[in-house]
Parts: sequence; C-alpha cells; structure tokens
Amino acid sequence: MRVWIDLTNSPHVLVMRPVIELLRSDGHEVRVTARDFAQTLQLLDRFAIEHTAIGHHRGERLAGKAIGLASRSTALVRWAREESRRAVVAHQPGVLSNGAHSKARFDIALGHGSNDVSVAARLLGIPSSTTFDYEWAAVQHYVNCHLAQAVVVPAAIPPERLYRYGAKDKIHAYEGLKEEYYLADFEPDEAVIAELALDRERPLVVVRTPPEVSLYHRFENDLFADVLTRLREAAREQGVQSVVLPRTADQRAQLRGVEGFTVPEQAIDAQSLIALADLVISAGGTMNREAVALGTPVYTTFEGRLGAVDERLIGEGRLRKLGGAEQLHLGKRDPAERPPRTRRDPRELLDLLLAPLSP
Repeated sequence: MRVWIDLTNSPHVLVMRPVIELLRSDGHEVRVTARDFAQTLQLLDRFAIEHTAIGHHRGERLAGKAIGLASRSTALVRWAREESRRAVVAHQPGVLSNGAHSKARFDIALGHGSNDVSVAARLLGIPSSTTFDYEWAAVQHYVNCHLAQAVVVPAAIPPERLYRYGAKDKIHAYEGLKEEYYLADFEPDEAVIAELALDRERPLVVVRTPPEVSLYHRFENDLFADVLTRLREAAREQGVQSVVLPRTADQRAQLRGVEGFTVPEQAIDAQSLIALADLVISAGGTMNREAVALGTPVYTTFEGRLGAVDERLIGEGRLRKLGGAEQLHLGKRDPAERPPRTRRDPRELLDLLLAPLSP
C-alpha cells in the first residue's frame, strides 16, 4: 500500500509520527509532504522523517488562506502525479501506460486538518481521511469534512457539532486524547535541561504563545500579556525560569532577549520539557493536552471558544482556565503528586484513519 501524509503545522508531526512508524513497520510505503510553517520542518528533521517541503503559510487573513489553499493544493497535485510517474518508472522501466500509473497512485491520503491534501486527493481521485480535535475551526472543517471519506475525532466531541461541516456518516471516534496515543512510548529526557542551560533546582515554567495566525483566535490576548509580565517579575524576585515557545518567527523576534525568558531558536524536545516542568501555561491546545497527558499542572489562557475536549478536561479538573495572572503558583512541584499516565495504542488511531479502505 502507498500512503501519502501531509503535515501543515508543528503538532501534526507529533500526531503522525507513530502512524508513519506503524505503517512502515507493516511494510507499506509512506511519503510525507510538509508546509514550511512554525517548527514543522524542524521537527521532521529532528525525528528523521524524510519529507518533501511544499508551500508556506499565507498569513491570517481569509483571502490569504484561500490563495494558499489553491496554490498549495495545486502544487500537491503536481507532486503526487510526479510521484506516481516515478513509481512506475522504478518498478516497470519503460512502461508509462495509464494502467501502470493507476497502480502506482497513492492508495490513501491522510492529514491532520490539512485542507490542502483533502483538496488535492479529491482532484486526484484518492480516498482521504482527516483528523482534528478542535471543532470550531469552521472554514477548515467545512472543506475537510466535505471532501474526506473519514473524519477521525475524539469521542468527547458531540457528533452533531460536526454535521454542519458535512461529517455526518463519516465520523470515526477515539477515546481519550490524541496526545495519549502519540506519547504512549514517550519517556522524558533530561538532556533538554542542559541544552537550554536551565537549573533543575529552580522552578521551571513552560509557556506557549497564542495562535495569532489562526482564524479562530485573531484578537489580542491581554491575559497572556499579563502572564508574561508576572513571569518576568517572578524571574527577578523568585528565580523562576520561563521557557517561552513561540509559534512564529515574528513572535520569536518579539520575545528574543527579554530578560527572564529562555526562547529556543530551534525545535527542541518540548515534550520532555513539559514533563520536567513545574507548570505549563498555554494559549493554544496541543501543549495543554500534552501537559495533561504527562501529568504536569497546566493553565489555559485561550480566549476563543472552548472545544469539547478542553471543556471535559476543565470539568474533570485536569486543565485549569486562568482567570488572572495573580492565580499562578510558581513554586517547585512535588514529583510524588504526579498523576498516573494513560497510554493508548496508536494503532487504534491508524485503524480509524484507514477506514476508507475497509471493505
């Protein structure tokens, strides 16, 4: 089987890593395309996942996203056709008939919220699956859910929330958090502490910036600004170490050199950092849920519409919504208080993603 996986943002690399490994261990051919955005390409390099970089992010405006979707989808179609041609030549030198080409096509295309691969796969007549865990990115989901044959989401999301996107009769739900699947084989590595020149004996806070370029989060996050101010004060007065993980180059430029903050220039082992931290504060989603999965106390400063997964985590007390920077406890935590981890089999996710190929 030939499988095509497209990755458009940093967290998607983490989600799809075990999927890629399982497919390859089963003897399938996997080709990966990736968009140059955030740390996507750096993470692929870090995990030694061979890939082809195609396209880049077009900014936060809807018009820019539309142009980006059209141009990158077109580029993916060209790439996929060329890959099919190369596969024919590699296996049947001198044979370039339409029949041979059809046998060399991809059997399925997979993406984590990638509109681009959903559009390209439909144009090429290739079955596709999409997966996501935040249900209110309406424009993105309207495209993906209409075009994909399978929509793989957490069971926490009420299915009726997805019907308006065209997902009815396509939903394949999994239990728990996606992070519990891709972190199933994970154990923290303290090498990241030395890499960032941190002191293991001092309080450590990991901070993720707001997703400024997302359509569902286009406003100023005053609470997050207050958090940064509080952390700068805590660095001076309490020796608190704050590692700030920007999403974009612009954010990194704004934060670089700010006293009291460590701002990595390259992709790091963020999961180990989260597991070793005393507190995580994130304005996004994936890092919040990674902290939950790894047993690290975590606050969300997200000011957009909460998704069902975060609603459930807050209701269970596993994720806390920050009301003000003064609520932050910035001391060392007792390792004995870490809750037990839930580890789930990533093959369950893979089976759901391959649903369009089931008889």
